[in-house]
Amino acid sequence: METLFEQASPIPHHVLAAFAAVILGAAQLWMPKGGRVHRIMGYIWVALMAIVSLSSFFIHELRLVGAFSPSIFTLWSLYMAIRAAKDRRINAHRRWMQNLYVMALLITGAFTFLPGRTMHMVLFGG
Repeated sequence: METLFEQASPIPHHVLAAFAAVILGAAQLWMPKGGRVHRIMGYIWVALMAIVSLSSFFIHELRLVGAFSPSIFTLWSLYMAIRAAKDRRINAHRRWMQNLYVMALLITGAFTFLPGRTMHMVLFGG
């Protein structure tokens, strides 16, 4: 069984950032909103998601349409969520962030456990 750290770069960084984003995002969605802690955790979460998205452009095991990566939508959604927060459009900010968490982390992350994918091999063996 290969470990995560035996995988080619940037896969280990991508996975660690995604795992941290799942944990921090869950806490962020559960905790009170709008305060200093929420903002600081939000900045960290956005940075983690940017790392996950940008690193995915260098992982070539799966592409849906040629060299296209769905991560471009994640980066766009991060921008829109930040813009909504800065414009004090809190409902729009909330929707963008909740959708990002579910679609970019949970649903997309679940696909990494399919047979033949790296995380399936790391957890269940090749």
